[in-house]
Amino acid sequence: MQTITKLLVLLILSLSITNAKAQDDQKASNKTIIENLKNLKQSITTEERELLKAKVEAINQRLDDGGITQKEADKLKKEAAQKHALNIDNRIAIIENKIALLTRNSDADLSNDDDSFRIRIGRGDDDDKSFYFGRGKDRPRRYDRRTSSDMVLAFGLNNAIIEDSDLDDSPYKMGGSRFFEIGWAWKTRVFKNSNWLRFKYGYSFQINGFKPTDNKYFVQQGNETNLEEFEYDLKKSKLTITNLVFPMHFEFGPSRRIDKDDYFRYSTHKKFKIGLGGYAGFNIGTRQKLKYSAEGEKIKDKMKRNYNATSLVYGLSGYVAIGDTALYVKYDLSPIFKNQAQKQNNISLGVRFDMD
Repeated sequence: MQTITKLLVLLILSLSITNAKAQDDQKASNKTIIENLKNLKQSITTEERELLKAKVEAINQRLDDGGITQKEADKLKKEAAQKHALNIDNRIAIIENKIALLTRNSDADLSNDDDSFRIRIGRGDDDDKSFYFGRGKDRPRRYDRRTSSDMVLAFGLNNAIIEDSDLDDSPYKMGGSRFFEIGWAWKTRVFKNSNWLRFKYGYSFQINGFKPTDNKYFVQQGNETNLEEFEYDLKKSKLTITNLVFPMHFEFGPSRRIDKDDYFRYSTHKKFKIGLGGYAGFNIGTRQKLKYSAEGEKIKDKMKRNYNATSLVYGLSGYVAIGDTALYVKYDLSPIFKNQAQKQNNISLGVRFDMD
């Protein structure tokens, strides 16, 4: 019983000390918050004036473009000035109330709302649903944004055009050989007052896969790479060539103009578009994977070497899309392998998603 009593006393003392320390820490923290709030008051007027300046510039741009009359522009400027003047008064009043509350209650726990993080996520080229991550107030939106960006994802069938041979005679499986591409692209409107032509550029990782037919695999013999029959029954034989490339396309097609009070955007959402261009880059890895059984044991071999794959790659590519989904084709002008008796060029056909 005495042991339990001692433990309870120690627990109560510990809680009291912890609580007292927490209160002292809170008081010290609130002093810092008060200083930050006083500094924040000085920056509110500057911040609101910058926002008003950006809004007036956007209104002047609309006036120059002929979207509004001088009378409408003057009205919008007056409304914007009144709004930001009230914003200054209201925000400073909020800060002063917080300072008064913390001064009267030095141990109060009050966070500074103006120091919070805000996130806005959404489409890249559509209306006002753009991505923003930052501290405090939103930054003013740019009146005209000519460049947007998106992730590119593509996959489909892969094979080779071989010199003096038909595609039907390809030594690679028609359905089993595939490609995969992932990257990032920027899209810039070419003309100031029209969006019918866009220049699309970026970088992508292209992975081209080849699965030989007739139980064959790739063998590198000096400066040549050939297909030879494997001594065991292959469950899988695949060569993958990974390239880092920099695609460039001119994109054609209609778009919809979205006009707002202080900005405008062009949107190609659900619109027909055609992209024509090409790519250039270099090989960053070549690997062969074999699966087979030998003497009752399942074996997986992964062999990483260059297999005489072309170091510098370049080719033509294009797509036909509705919205974000496209039929995609690419063709390597550079050969798959160097120093071959018969030149082989990679060709791919699949689907592409531009996820803006």
